[in-house]
Amino acid sequence: MTEMRSITTAVVRDQGAPFAIEEAKIASPQGGEVLVRIVAVGVCHTDIIVRDQYYPVPLPAVLGHEGAGVVEAVGPGVTAVEPGDHVVLSFASCGVCGPCLTGHPAHCGDFFALNFGGGRKDGSTATCDAHGGVLHDHFFGQSSFGSFAMAHERNIVKVAKDAPLELLGPLGCGIQTGAGAVLRALKVPSGASFAAFGSGAVGLSAIMAARVAGATTIIAVDVTPSRLDLAKQLGATHVVNSRETDAVEAIREITGGGADFTLESSGRPEVLRQAIDALTILGTCGIVGAPKLGTEASFDVNMVMVPGKRIMGIVEGDVVPQVFIPELIALHAQGRFPFDRLVKFYDFADINQAVADSESGVTIKPILRLPA
Repeated sequence: MTEMRSITTAVVRDQGAPFAIEEAKIASPQGGEVLVRIVAVGVCHTDIIVRDQYYPVPLPAVLGHEGAGVVEAVGPGVTAVEPGDHVVLSFASCGVCGPCLTGHPAHCGDFFALNFGGGRKDGSTATCDAHGGVLHDHFFGQSSFGSFAMAHERNIVKVAKDAPLELLGPLGCGIQTGAGAVLRALKVPSGASFAAFGSGAVGLSAIMAARVAGATTIIAVDVTPSRLDLAKQLGATHVVNSRETDAVEAIREITGGGADFTLESSGRPEVLRQAIDALTILGTCGIVGAPKLGTEASFDVNMVMVPGKRIMGIVEGDVVPQVFIPELIALHAQGRFPFDRLVKFYDFADINQAVADSESGVTIKPILRLPA
């Protein structure tokens, strides 16, 4: 019989319900799995929209997908890490489909099943509540809103023990998404113009990455003055308050015709239209904002076709986390990617306050600290 370990988790039991701190149990790792003691975990927009069932993850569930911690135990066949290693947890992928084999695991053919299915691919789970009831887990291959999380060797990123572990969890999703979109998916070159529509954690990470890439015109678009002020400090050469100014016209004026690259992170169809319209000839718009399933957007077909504009869907920055996350950690250590400027720490017990502060815009990137 599988040994069960007592853990503390934050559980969503009903659509839109607050996260409930509960005692639960988690099994020992199976083949390829890694049990991680969570030190800290970021709160991401995707946790919130899944709580609200924009994506139909089965409930009750343990969410959380920006975990960082220490390896507690490994299952049969694991060779990448061993107990005691410090790790960041990222998204799950199958490793055997075409996108995975060609370096695009974020576009894995089984991405939705592995990250939003509520368990392992075979439907089994590792977690149950205090009464033995199933808690759906393996959210983004981890479900890290808890004192322990079950991940897989494929979505574990080993990091140096002198790296600031409690700060690193958001590199596994939100920050990786923005930075990867610029540096990997869009491949923004030096001298280019770039506009980020939305200056939350993803958009600001994209702005910092555009500066690293050598973009010479970097435009932040948002409706919150404090976020636009921070964008300037992090590398934006221009800011546009789209509540006060027509963003498309402003970008055309700043760039002399339109931006080479834009990134839409708000998940709002009307903002996506602006991000497409703000492009120059042969420009590319990346989409990372996640609306409800089934959301449709419109654009002027001829104004995309004739100028040769491109629209690109991007998941998780289209990165290989084991390669990209250490690069971001190195850039941070050099002072070139100061993502710590986005962060505010909360006790794990205050998860609902952290979520509320994220939703209201008070905090850009909350990180929950787990009790030692």
